[in-house]
Amino acid sequence: MTINKAPDYSREEKIAGLIDQISAYIEQYHHGSVTLVGIEGNEVSVQLGGACAGCPLSKATLQGWVAGTLHQFFPDLQVIAVD
Repeated sequence: MTINKAPDYSREEKIAGLIDQISAYIEQYHHGSVTLVGIEGNEVSVQLGGACAGCPLSKATLQGWVAGTLHQFFPDLQVIAVD
């Protein structure tokens, strides 16, 4: 009998995967995107694109959807937007 073990993803891989899922939602419903730029310690840098670039609600998207979702799984992260 084979025992299936869940993959042992790194913290960075988990964060990247979560950002990809958030971006897919934003793309489908709002025609925007969020891209992981980098992770350094507890600081995650992302870039908003598509319809989110220049949108007056982009700060709410960053804090509400991106940072809010990441904080549910990684409460110690600081999320910053870069251009």
